[in-house]
Amino acid sequence: MKMRMALLAVMAAAMLTAMSARAQQAAAPAPAGGQQIVSPANAPLPELPKQTTRTGKHVNRVIDMWLKGQPVYYSSTDDGGYENGKKMAGTKADYINYGMEHGPLDFKGLHDFMQGLVDAGPTRSGHRTPAVVVTLPIAGTTDALRANGWMVQQALAQGIHGILLCNAESPEAARIMIESARYPFAPRVDGLSQGTRGNGSQGFASTIWGVPAQEYMRIAEPWPLNPDGEFIFGLKIENPRADAMVETSVRVPGIAFAEWGPGDHGFHILGRPGTYTGGGETSPVMAAIRRRVLNATKAAGVKFLNACSETTVIDQIKDGTMICTGGDTAAADVGRAYTKRTDPW
Repeated sequence: MKMRMALLAVMAAAMLTAMSARAQQAAAPAPAGGQQIVSPANAPLPELPKQTTRTGKHVNRVIDMWLKGQPVYYSSTDDGGYENGKKMAGTKADYINYGMEHGPLDFKGLHDFMQGLVDAGPTRSGHRTPAVVVTLPIAGTTDALRANGWMVQQALAQGIHGILLCNAESPEAARIMIESARYPFAPRVDGLSQGTRGNGSQGFASTIWGVPAQEYMRIAEPWPLNPDGEFIFGLKIENPRADAMVETSVRVPGIAFAEWGPGDHGFHILGRPGTYTGGGETSPVMAAIRRRVLNATKAAGVKFLNACSETTVIDQIKDGTMICTGGDTAAADVGRAYTKRTDPW
């Protein structure tokens, strides 16, 4: 009886599939005059500029600092809204890490936060706002990015300056993130498909950046891939699957930085916090993971992010760290003094 019911179910599904296919074929318009209908070709894509065509400050303060060889420092928040934006406009940090990986996925809150930054600006460095880099609740796998690239586009439409992809397990996921961030008319890049960002996304974002919409669409590009770009995209390499692909992932066109994610790595490799001994983040196995990610970033020519304290920041900089936590702490003051930064913060 069960076999008969299963057979009937399969036959019914096949009949529905055939009916659907016939309906679609019947609904499709017949070619005019029996001639094949050809879709119009895409507009030709320009070549990437080999060097910047711009003068003056970048919109993104982080890029200005990196071009001077200076490490940068960030502060974090997962509280959106206009008032918090006004409050954080005075941060000493070079950028704000806006967390929606574990904080609320609230694009209206992000929208209002960005407006608050503008209205309480500019920064002491003369930039319209601190840069804002967002983390999103997307697993860094190919399928997850293909299904959720819209989150990248929603975040960028609020006028932010970058995305840090969490649990970045595959180069393909990193590639889809970059393609989601680029317009279809963006310059041609080997290794990337045509961008998918849509019309309308430039409206509010261009007002946050303080540039005309047409200029926004030209410079809303990944840096340093495009030397005129203002976006920075990063990868969190924070589990063993991501480790296995790190040397390839950090070479995806458009990636600017990566970190090794010790917290999540510890969950995978050491177990539940409080149940292990032997040094935690400083244990040999964890130190080896950090070294692998650091070496991969150096080989690919992208920046490395690591936690920094007042007592470790100088050693971190000596080791090659170019993004530090603690943007509003003494760690940043010590680091800036060590690298003799002259720009105000």
